[in-house]
Amino acid sequence: TARPTGAPGGSDGSEQATRAHPFRGSPALRWADGADAIEVPEAEAVAGMSKADAELALRRTKEFLVAANLDPDVIAGGRPEKALGLLDPQAQKDLLPDQRRGLREPSRENDPVGLFSRFDPDEVRLAGDVVKVRGRMTLAGGKPGEIKVHADYTFVYPLVRADGGDGADGGDHVERTIVRRQITTLLLDPERWYATPGKLAIHEYKVNTFNTACAVYDGYLHPVFPEDRKQGTGPSVDPYDRSGGMRDTQGEECGTVTRT
Repeated sequence: TARPTGAPGGSDGSEQATRAHPFRGSPALRWADGADAIEVPEAEAVAGMSKADAELALRRTKEFLVAANLDPDVIAGGRPEKALGLLDPQAQKDLLPDQRRGLREPSRENDPVGLFSRFDPDEVRLAGDVVKVRGRMTLAGGKPGEIKVHADYTFVYPLVRADGGDGADGGDHVERTIVRRQITTLLLDPERWYATPGKLAIHEYKVNTFNTACAVYDGYLHPVFPEDRKQGTGPSVDPYDRSGGMRDTQGEECGTVTRT
């Protein structure tokens, strides 16, 4: 699937989402659901490794994306043990300890939401059991014995307050938090690299989050409900526009989403 050339059309987000219709007013209404939306491209032999190796790299990358972003227990604030279990403890000796430390003691420098979509279960819960997803995955060869898989996906999470809310709508109000992730994984040949067979290394990753509280580094995403919303001073962004690259949010002021 090629990268889109512009933002998707459709509603401006003024239609009110509800528990029964959590994607009403969102372009994501037309997106595929959950893991089925993550389509694995056809494998081929690259970088001196076999087609079967490439198939494994693609499959493991999809498994990681699902475990990190779509596992109901992880979304509900649980530890992403399945996702962590897919990562290579040998190829990157610091990655797993750093992620586990971030889950125990999150900080600005080491916040698990960089890789994992988690929400505070005391604050919110998923409205229904569907997360909408759109994106693409590509395969490439790196150095000899190095298969690269690049993934670029946007996940749309509809959420309601955990306590049911106390507004006039009886807690029916739904907010959507949108997360766009780019990640490049590596499957390394253990005959050529110091690596664990069948495990993934992470070459690089980026995340952009939308409609989540700014400057909170506690390991969770925090959707912003109307009564808590403040006017951002940073740029206005359409979270559904996947036509460009990822934004560098380092040092950026809190912005405003044009729709959710």
